[in-house]
Amino acid sequence: MTSDRTDGIAPHGGQLINRIANHAQRQEFLDKADFLPRVQLDERAVSDLQTIAIGALSPLTGFMAQAEYQSVVDNMRLSNGLPWSIPVTLSVSEEVAEPLKEGSLIRLDDKSDRFVGVLELTEKYRYDKTHEAVNVYRTDDEAHPGVAVVYNQGEVNLAGSIWLLHRDPHPLFPDYQIDPAKSRELFRAKGWHTVVGFQTRNPIHRAHEYIIKCALEIVDGLFLHPLVGVTKSDDISAEVRMRCYQIMLDLYFPESRVILAINPASMRYAGPREAIFHALIRKNYGCTHFIVGRDHAGVGDYYGTYDAQHIFDEFEPKELGITPLRFEHAFYCKRTLQMATTKTSPSRPEERIHLSGTKVREMLRRGELPPPEFSRPEVAAELAKAMNITQYEI
Repeated sequence: MTSDRTDGIAPHGGQLINRIANHAQRQEFLDKADFLPRVQLDERAVSDLQTIAIGALSPLTGFMAQAEYQSVVDNMRLSNGLPWSIPVTLSVSEEVAEPLKEGSLIRLDDKSDRFVGVLELTEKYRYDKTHEAVNVYRTDDEAHPGVAVVYNQGEVNLAGSIWLLHRDPHPLFPDYQIDPAKSRELFRAKGWHTVVGFQTRNPIHRAHEYIIKCALEIVDGLFLHPLVGVTKSDDISAEVRMRCYQIMLDLYFPESRVILAINPASMRYAGPREAIFHALIRKNYGCTHFIVGRDHAGVGDYYGTYDAQHIFDEFEPKELGITPLRFEHAFYCKRTLQMATTKTSPSRPEERIHLSGTKVREMLRRGELPPPEFSRPEVAAELAKAMNITQYEI
C-alpha cells in the first residue's frame, strides 16, 4: 500500500500522483521550449493541468485517452473499472491538432503565452459533444454552463501525461494553497483520523454552518475547501468568498478543528456526476468523509434536489473509499428558533427561512441584505461592502 494515507484513506487508485517537474526536468523542458509545438490553454485547461499535477485528480497523470474518455462518459468508470465520473480532456480545434505528432512533446502555454507545462502526446481523437453533454450533464441544452463549455471547445481531444513546470504561489491566496501531500501531512500532525471535506462556491450561510457543525460532531476535523477555479460569471468572486470564510472561522468555529484551503479545480456544474468528482478529489486530499447537501454542484432546474446524493448508491462504498454525509435542506425554524431540517423540526413551510445562493446573489444585486436568520451579520456586512451596499450596519 502507498504511504500517502490518513489512517486508512488511500488516494484514489492507491497512489498520490505528482507531475510537477523537478529542477532538472524543468530545465530540460525549458531548453527545448523554442523547438516544441505550442498549444495555448484557456483558464479551465490551466486549472486542470495544475489539479492533475498536484495529485488532486489521482490516479490521472494527464488528459484522458479515447478509451478512458469513452468509459467515463458512458459508465462513470476508468477503463480499469475504477469509479470516475467527469471526463478530463484537453480539446483543441482541428487546425491546432492537425500538425501535432503523436509521440512528441507539446508545449503548453497559458493565455499570456507563458510556458506552463508539457504534454507527452499519445493520441488525438474526435468525440461526440452531444453524447458527452447528455451523459455527463443530463442535458444538451446550450444554456447549461457546462454544456456550453463542451459545445464551444475544440473538436479534437489531445491525450497524454503532463508535466507542470512551475508550482507558483497562488496570486491571491498563497497562504491557503495546500496541495494533497501537504493536507495529508497536516491531518496527521493534528492527529485527525477522520476528516470531513466541504465543497463550496458560495459564502457560507447559516444552513451551511449548521450541516458543517453537524458533521464536525462525528469527525475529528473539517477541511473547508472552497473552489477558486473558473465559475459562472454571476457567482460571487473568490476574493469575497475567501474573506467571508475566514470571518466565519475566526468567529464561529473552533480554530483547532478546521483547515481552510483552496481547491484549484474549475466548476463543471454537472450536478450528480460532479458530486462524485468532488468527493474523489477530497479523498485524494485525505478526507474520509464528504458533505453532500441539496442540489450539489447544480445549476438551474437541471437536476433533482437530491440527485447528487442518490448517485452515490450506484457505487459500492468500498470502491469510492470516502463516506458521503447526506444532509437535507436546512433552514431557520421560526417555531424552534434555531437551524433545523424537516428531520428535526415540526414547522410548517411558512415558519421556515431558507434562501439559496442564487436568491442571495439576486438580493445583493438589488441592494438588499440577507436576514440574520440566513447569514451571520459579519458575513452580510462583508458582502455589503463588496457590493457597495452602505445602508447595512451590524
